[in-house]
Amino acid sequence: MTPGFKDYLREAFNAKPWGMFVAPNWVGLGALALLGLINPGFWLLGAGLELGYLYALIGSQRFRRYVNSLGAGDAQRAWQAKIAERVARLSGADVERFRSLEERCRAVLARQQGSEIIPELPVQAEGLGRLLWIYLGLLQTRQTLRQLTDEAGESAADKLRRLEAQLRSVDDEHLSKSLAGQIDILRQRVATQNEGRAKVEFLEAELARIEEQVELIREQSLVAADPASVSRRIDEVGATLGGTTQWIREQNKIYGEVAEILDEAPPMPLQQSQ
Repeated sequence: MTPGFKDYLREAFNAKPWGMFVAPNWVGLGALALLGLINPGFWLLGAGLELGYLYALIGSQRFRRYVNSLGAGDAQRAWQAKIAERVARLSGADVERFRSLEERCRAVLARQQGSEIIPELPVQAEGLGRLLWIYLGLLQTRQTLRQLTDEAGESAADKLRRLEAQLRSVDDEHLSKSLAGQIDILRQRVATQNEGRAKVEFLEAELARIEEQVELIREQSLVAADPASVSRRIDEVGATLGGTTQWIREQNKIYGEVAEILDEAPPMPLQQSQ
């Protein structure tokens, strides 16, 4: 987010050179305030000097670039904290899987550093960052579904078989109706669990597809003469995932929080390796 006038004004008021613990502006205002007790004219002089100081500092392009860099750094840190919070929810194996893909994405950028193709790097970093964010959402979706199916296990199917066998040997009408009602519920549970397992398989296939796509991009970055072709390839991969993210949104009643993740603003660009 671009800083506004209030942001520039606040930073100008509190600005202090490197190595100083107190802003010179505060010292000057304090001194003029004390002098004003002797002669109130110093307060008027101080007000004029303060306005001139703030106007000159805010009008400085160098100072505005400095404030802009502070805002960008805050946004980057906030985004990294958000990613770290999402990753912390994953299982150990999924965390390792995410970090592995992240490193391969960084390798694509690192391969091109120090060459004459730097203008393409921000485009590629943004595309790879978006790709990693979608990959993280898919990992969370799969984990949520796995928890639903793993908690249930085969208990619903086992109960269904047991109750169906029991129903065949029962003569009491009331007990038969009760068992039939339970059987109907269990059949719905079994169908839901089977559907969940099928979706987990689909998500696993999508995760593997992204991993293979990133590996292909990495290999192409090693041999491609035109860096723009690598950027186009990253964009193409992101476009192919549109159907997958839409599929997850349609499962909103099941996935809830994950669907909200995918609807958030685009991610910050992937930071390059130092």
